[in-house]
Amino acid sequence: MYLTSEQIDQGRRNFLRALAGAPPLLAFGVVAALKGPIPGGPVRAAIVGPGSQGKVLLGQCRKEFIDLQAVCDINPLHRKEAAAALRARGWAPREYEDWKDMLAREPGIEAVLVATPLWTHADISAGCLEAGKHVLCEKMMAHDLEGCQRMLDAARRHDRILEVGQTRFYSPTYRNAYEHVIRAGLLGDVYHARLVYHRNASWRREAPTPEPGYDPSRWGYPTVEHLINWRMYRKYSQGLVAELGSHQLSTASLYFGAEPTAVIGSGGIYRYKDGREVNDHVYATFEYPQGRTATFSSIQSNAFDRVSDEFLGTKGTLIIRGENEALLFTEGDEKATGVEVRPKTSDPLLDASESRAADAAGRTVTQPAGAPATNARLVMFQIEVAEFCSAVRSGTPLSCGPERGLATTRAVLAANRAIDTKTRVELPATT
Repeated sequence: MYLTSEQIDQGRRNFLRALAGAPPLLAFGVVAALKGPIPGGPVRAAIVGPGSQGKVLLGQCRKEFIDLQAVCDINPLHRKEAAAALRARGWAPREYEDWKDMLAREPGIEAVLVATPLWTHADISAGCLEAGKHVLCEKMMAHDLEGCQRMLDAARRHDRILEVGQTRFYSPTYRNAYEHVIRAGLLGDVYHARLVYHRNASWRREAPTPEPGYDPSRWGYPTVEHLINWRMYRKYSQGLVAELGSHQLSTASLYFGAEPTAVIGSGGIYRYKDGREVNDHVYATFEYPQGRTATFSSIQSNAFDRVSDEFLGTKGTLIIRGENEALLFTEGDEKATGVEVRPKTSDPLLDASESRAADAAGRTVTQPAGAPATNARLVMFQIEVAEFCSAVRSGTPLSCGPERGLATTRAVLAANRAIDTKTRVELPATT
């Protein structure tokens, strides 16, 4: 979607005006869990899988709410880098290669952050839950529904917390949009959502050998390349719909207040004939109850639109770009939404340029006075870990528990079946 600079400026200001009555801490991404030590002290924890996503999580951990005592990874390079980074910040983590060995030697650990390749989520998460540990597992919940159910059953059987890292549930931008636009009825009746994740890149990463003579075959990866680029292979990955689309699909289901009932798909390996097994272009149309539809596209041949979520209603349109910038537009008579569009002011709470933390390209800009000096896309990871620790210590509600994680996995797997078979796949209706 192309918008002029004037339209973007207007959309930002409309969204901020919709937040005019919101508590400032909610509006600018500071939650109670981030304000100081949590009751009961920091949660004693370990991380399994401090690779690319795991490093992001570690970077947003704070001593007020988590005490990272161990680091585990089959890749010695990742393990050593993560441990060194934590030591530089004042932690003293012990290093492990095998998560089972870590659990046996670290009886004092209360919780485990799991950020390993998707195909290992169920084994590791269920194993940690069976050992009496609370688990924060990165998205997607598991590689298949059986794995999701194993995790859910283990959490219930041992009365442990299982949180799933669909990060948009922790994002101040998405939370505010849900509370103050969607639930407030500013869009009217929403029948359509357009979800886009476009990139002009291969998704392939360099595969340096972790150390001389390193052989990952005993862990199920025939080569180092398979270990590093596990997302390219169906044994380990569920492809673009899982790795990227699960975030957007879970958001659409939250905003629609229901799960999809059917999906039609298409896609294939169109550009990168490099031995990958997952598609580099995917397109899916999800049907929801009450005549609502969400389309999802992820392509690797063009970056126009980048990352965006559009919700189109009878009274207005909500667009969230780059996972941190929300734009609100009225449909027809602007008074129908109760959002008044006025010329730009110098008030820092209404000045849209002051509300941005970073755009989709990663450029850094200023935030409102008093807001954390942190990239808004990283704040949601900080909230994710903080809320998980708060749930462990105080029993506070989960933002994305296993039931929601399982529902998202079910929809993603249905989409992949639809894409592979070029057919319509039905799912059980839920509300």
